[in-house]
Amino acid sequence: MGRVTFKANFSPTFMNQAVLAKAANEARGLAIDAVHACSSGHLGLPLGSAEIGAVLFGEALVCDPGDPLWLGRDRFILSAGHGSMFLYAWLHLAGYDLSLQDVKNFRKLHSRTPGHPEFRETPGVEATTGPLGQGVGNAVGYAVSGKMAAARFNTADHTIINHHVIVLAGDGCLQEGVASEAIAFAGHVGLDNLILIYDSNDVTLDAMASKSQSENTLARFEAAGWDVARIDGHDLKAISAAIAEAKANDNGRPKLIEAKTEIGRGIPEVAGTAKGHGEGGAKFADSARAGLGLPAETFYVSPEVREFFADKAAERAGVHTAWKMTYDAWAAANPGLAGQLQAALSHDIPADLSSHIPEFATDYKDATRGSGGVVLNACAKALPLLVTGSADLFGSTKNHLKDLGDYSRDNPSGRNIWFGIREHAMGAICNGLAYDGIFQPSGATFLVFADYLRPAIRLAALAGLPVTYIFTHDSVGVGEDGPTHQPVETVSGLRIIPNLDVIRPGDPEETAGAFAAALLRQDGPTALILSRQNVPNFSFVSVATRREGTSLGGYVMLRETSPLETILIATGSELALALAAAEQLGSGTRVVSMPCMERFDRQSADYRESVLPAACTKRLAIEAGVSGLWHKYVGLKGRVIGVDRFGLSAPGDIAMVEVGITVGHLVAAAQDC
Repeated sequence: MGRVTFKANFSPTFMNQAVLAKAANEARGLAIDAVHACSSGHLGLPLGSAEIGAVLFGEALVCDPGDPLWLGRDRFILSAGHGSMFLYAWLHLAGYDLSLQDVKNFRKLHSRTPGHPEFRETPGVEATTGPLGQGVGNAVGYAVSGKMAAARFNTADHTIINHHVIVLAGDGCLQEGVASEAIAFAGHVGLDNLILIYDSNDVTLDAMASKSQSENTLARFEAAGWDVARIDGHDLKAISAAIAEAKANDNGRPKLIEAKTEIGRGIPEVAGTAKGHGEGGAKFADSARAGLGLPAETFYVSPEVREFFADKAAERAGVHTAWKMTYDAWAAANPGLAGQLQAALSHDIPADLSSHIPEFATDYKDATRGSGGVVLNACAKALPLLVTGSADLFGSTKNHLKDLGDYSRDNPSGRNIWFGIREHAMGAICNGLAYDGIFQPSGATFLVFADYLRPAIRLAALAGLPVTYIFTHDSVGVGEDGPTHQPVETVSGLRIIPNLDVIRPGDPEETAGAFAAALLRQDGPTALILSRQNVPNFSFVSVATRREGTSLGGYVMLRETSPLETILIATGSELALALAAAEQLGSGTRVVSMPCMERFDRQSADYRESVLPAACTKRLAIEAGVSGLWHKYVGLKGRVIGVDRFGLSAPGDIAMVEVGITVGHLVAAAQDC
């Protein structure tokens, strides 16, 4: 337990050691030439960690370059994504579908080798990385997925899930708070399938690392429940032994391997200094190539290295074939589990998911966080691989799955994840679960804390991950907690993230439609914005209309009964105020419920015109949040009633009156349009 000394009894053969050393230098050459060719990029890690790459891709990783998404593979995440040429060089050498021309196109427009690794853009890239520390959280999510999958799908007769997750990170990753949160969580839940290799080169971008850190990293990880070891990161035998022993040791503790390396190794002019971090060393390409024993030819790979990796690829394909025989036997013996797993990997969600959610009683009245909990539990019965978590707020966010168990080291089949007060890590871990593609994750906290996980939300949107965020306590209606907990700007702040759907339902049936829409979406994340304050059930509108209307983003909730004069547009708890105002304004008033701008904007022009006819310019939009984004729906002649200030500490109904979100104010504003 605790500190482990890895023994060099898993070292490669001398022949492999020689060719791996050669491959390491040729990978360095590829990185130097690629960065030199585009005068952009980061050389420090690709050069400093070349031996680590040689052992991983030449020996230690269980993978099949011919099938990068093979279920039985080890997952490798480059958290320090600025060192992308490390990954591209090794993917190319190992035989993935990444040509030498792709390497030469590094950082060029529409290339398969973008500046930082991007999910789905390059075969073998497991996660979009670059923002430091996020990859560490992603790796933890991958490891949680592995544990959950093993508990659910392995049987006494067949083991189909037993892979490892390996993440390469640097000082920058470990200094970021998101990594610290993820590290603590991983140790607590005992992710012994996780190996973090720390490229420890004593350098950050600006200066030597001693300028900004003095902690004992091994002691920090050990205190968090990890096994730790320190090795020479240029010693092939030590690297091989460390990884092999980390894989062999399933003692309930994740593994840290601190690999001491020299940044920019191979370019003497910058090696070991902050200048070695970026592209500064590329100008010494010719002399560096000669010093590494490489010919003058750029982008050179020797026949010996080519042959070695071709043989290794064939060997790995054989391992995959053997695994497939086990899988086929497992599937034949367990057709129900096999169907469930295949449906997950195919992202096959029942199109009729909404029909699995019972209708709410006509007199039902609760906050949408409450109805959201009812809906999520119904969805969990229809979706056996749906999992959810909360940042120490299950009692408030109401998303705990009843009778489905809490995830822990002792119960990896539990479907409720207790993230603790770690919103940053929750976002990154949910992304890791989504990247792995087996489970459908969601995470919950108060809306005002969405900014704590905003970087992960942005990356989920960028990578097209089906993550659901459940954000409650949505406006000044939160009340007495005051302006620190009243997220007046946060909904709009989320709406401006491309490819993120933000849905703010106004009653329980819209809430049902919102969850169904979020869980059916497979090409990006969804943020559900739920209230603390009670809302009525608008049962005068059919359940089908409200649920389908929510999936469309906006719909006519109350249609005028005389020539159209005024359109009120509202969302969330303000929908009730708009309906009350419409009653006073008269029969020429239409109320449009707009729970999701992004979904509405994706509808056809004809549909949008049917909801918001251009001929009616007398429009008023209402939301208890900043007003700016609503102007696109009301036009130059319309008005927006919002909250363009911070809130105040008072009971929620009084706070709403104070900021002008009242029926009387709406009626007066509509009449002035």
